[in-house]
Amino acid sequence: MHKDEFHLKFFMCVIQSRQLVRTPQRTAGEASTSSMLIPKPPPKTDILKSLDTMDDPDTVGSIPVFKTEWIMTHEEHHAAKTLGIGKAIAVLTSGGDAQGMNAAVRAVVRVGIFTGARVFFVHEGYQGLVDGGDHIKEATWESVSMMLQLGGTVIGSARCKDFREREGRLRAAYNLVKRGITNLCVIGGDGSLTGADTFRSEWSDLLSDLQKAGKITDEEATKSSYLNIVGLVGSIDNDFCGTDMTIGTDSALHRIMEIVDAITTTAQSHQRTFVLEVMGRHCGYLALVTSLSCGADWVFIPECPPDDDWEEHLCRRLSETRTRGSRLNIIIVAEGAIDKNGKPITSEDIKNLVVKRLGYDTRVTVLGHVQRGGTPSAFDRILGSRMGVEAVMALLEGTPDTPACVVSLSGNQAVRLPLMECVQVTKDVTKAMDEKKFDEALKLRGRSFMNNWEVYKLLAHVRPPVSKSGSHTVAVMNVGAPAAGMNAAVRSTVRIGLIQGNRVLVVHDGFEGLAKGQIEEAGWSYVGGWTGQGGSKLGTKRTLPKKSFEQISANITKFNIQGLVIIGGFEAYTGGLELMEGRKQFDELCIPFVVIPATVSNNVPGSDFSVGADTALNTICTTCDRIKQSAAGTKRRVFIIETMGGYCGYLATMAGLAAGADAAYIFEEPFTIRDLQANVEHLVQKMKTTVKRGLVLRNEKCNENYTTDFIFNLYSEEGKGIFDSRKNVLGHMQQGGSPTPFDRNFATKMGAKAMNWMSGKIKESYRNGRIFANTPDSGCVLGMRKRALVFQPVAELKDQTDFEHRIPKEQWWLKLRPILKILAKYEIDLDTSDHAHLEHITRKRSGEAAV
Repeated sequence: MHKDEFHLKFFMCVIQSRQLVRTPQRTAGEASTSSMLIPKPPPKTDILKSLDTMDDPDTVGSIPVFKTEWIMTHEEHHAAKTLGIGKAIAVLTSGGDAQGMNAAVRAVVRVGIFTGARVFFVHEGYQGLVDGGDHIKEATWESVSMMLQLGGTVIGSARCKDFREREGRLRAAYNLVKRGITNLCVIGGDGSLTGADTFRSEWSDLLSDLQKAGKITDEEATKSSYLNIVGLVGSIDNDFCGTDMTIGTDSALHRIMEIVDAITTTAQSHQRTFVLEVMGRHCGYLALVTSLSCGADWVFIPECPPDDDWEEHLCRRLSETRTRGSRLNIIIVAEGAIDKNGKPITSEDIKNLVVKRLGYDTRVTVLGHVQRGGTPSAFDRILGSRMGVEAVMALLEGTPDTPACVVSLSGNQAVRLPLMECVQVTKDVTKAMDEKKFDEALKLRGRSFMNNWEVYKLLAHVRPPVSKSGSHTVAVMNVGAPAAGMNAAVRSTVRIGLIQGNRVLVVHDGFEGLAKGQIEEAGWSYVGGWTGQGGSKLGTKRTLPKKSFEQISANITKFNIQGLVIIGGFEAYTGGLELMEGRKQFDELCIPFVVIPATVSNNVPGSDFSVGADTALNTICTTCDRIKQSAAGTKRRVFIIETMGGYCGYLATMAGLAAGADAAYIFEEPFTIRDLQANVEHLVQKMKTTVKRGLVLRNEKCNENYTTDFIFNLYSEEGKGIFDSRKNVLGHMQQGGSPTPFDRNFATKMGAKAMNWMSGKIKESYRNGRIFANTPDSGCVLGMRKRALVFQPVAELKDQTDFEHRIPKEQWWLKLRPILKILAKYEIDLDTSDHAHLEHITRKRSGEAAV
């Protein structure tokens, strides 16, 4: 049966999700890497309800985003490969280092070369720009090999006093002009980006001075008449307003959580209290997300100083935790924590307070620069790569009238924002804190930060009511394969339910346990310590409910279950659909339910992300890093790695991007023997370079005939005398391990939001003395769509689902596949006729609406 080919345009990989029309057929001998796609407008989706969106869909942080409009024509097909001819790009890293910077540098170099531009490294940041000479070197494709998985920045970073003076900037301009460089990509924090903008604004005057001094010719001045600047934010603090995440933040959270998990074991052994100080002089993001991810008893952040009586409240909170059976206390402190009078709150202050008032054995651990070190997470590698691609496009499209911009992350989209407006709002946050306007500072951080803070306060500061009179009964269960983060979602759901005064039941072994009556009531301590544990503590099975409707209905009545929270993968979604159908026969099934997507496959319709997928992705990346290291040592070796995911190619694609794979075979992008042949030839050519290794990923169900063994045998045969082949099936290790910070935080917020929705829906469905919910919106999937957490009726998602292959019909991550191919040095044909039009934006002040 004929299968259409599916490839995405280059620009779509970093700007906007669109519905794509597959090309009807491939000409004989045409490889899939050279296919074209015709975009069309996305379909109108009916999202029923959005409760407390994670962020305003039209804003990034506190700033409305540039809405990128695209004018579609189809006359040019190879513009990207010639866009940079005759142009030169320089890339530098400045300020504090951050994991993921190398991924951004790699992407800038390779995409720049792909477009035909010359690309230069500037070593040691702005100091290298000022000193010139060997500090500015032309980059090659191979020069950025094996740097994707390295922490820090391999091209160096330094604080530069010389660049702050005009004389230093004059020398920097001379060094750029002499090399014909008129495009500068700066990776750093707000100080580095502010310096770049100053440099750009002075450019004409600097050239004029150099001409008058006879250091550059009139021809050189004409060729370098304007300088394009694009910034990428690299900072582990996530303190830059205008982006959801800065490069390095996720990796820093990984380092912190590794230490917190290790400390937890020793704290439990000795019944100790630990005070952990994390970085964040002006921003409490790391401390706040860490507290949510580890279930900390208390967090101190500069944006939200504690009340005046915080000492008594803290001690009461710690003693209550011990009374409920906990053997430890964890307190997280941002290094910039202050009280409402602006006085610093130090780790030692907190330790002395706890020892003096409670007598607990208390220790302080200051994490320091370990947070900057180590291997970048999969998220930061992908983020850096996407930002680097978009930075090159922004530079090469720039004109003298284009303002300096910063490439930011908005949900799962890359957007361009005016650099100085972002810097100004970032400074406004610090100014608001200095003026003790903490509510304004919190709002300027953005709605996502505020939501994190609200969930933390609920889980850490609100006492559950003693009486449950008039409460509702909600059951929570896991369905499908285990996924890291399931336990964090259960914990959040249970505790938010208890805080609301509800009676919360837990169901063991999914729908099978619901049918057999494997149900018990959960108290506050029941889910203690669950946040960091992998797998499913409740037990989970793939059994669907349809065959057991009678038993399930009986137990719903027996236990007086009035709402159901289902945490799981595709089986949870299909189980929800079956419950909706079962309402026609069994009134007992007419209760509200919500599905929280939790699966390593990330294949649940209605959500861009699933709990557990990030953990699996990082597991694959860690394995691929070690395999690549092995291949680099033995030389001329190609590894074929099989990943999980069923028919969904999310893991294979994203791991391929994060690990620097040469190819990733997935079901959504059909391939033929000609494609396999092209990939083998690509690796043959690669072995002639200095990079003598290969990495190929294969989704487990990408093709029923081209199995892992088949591809291994093919590569082995065709590579004889040129390279050796090895294969590795990762298997169920992808479902194990402790959840990543992203999965812990995501699961915690999803559980809280699901229970808030459930309480409201139960009240709404209360009729004639009982709960009766039979409307489509009473059975929903809670999913992340671009920038918002939204509730979508399961019945309305049916048309968006490929049930045969258990995947959504449209998947946003497919637009990233061209990046994978380009960074692997494939020659692909691209339609580059789109032009981005940036709209003016107005900074969003506290209490103002986005413009």
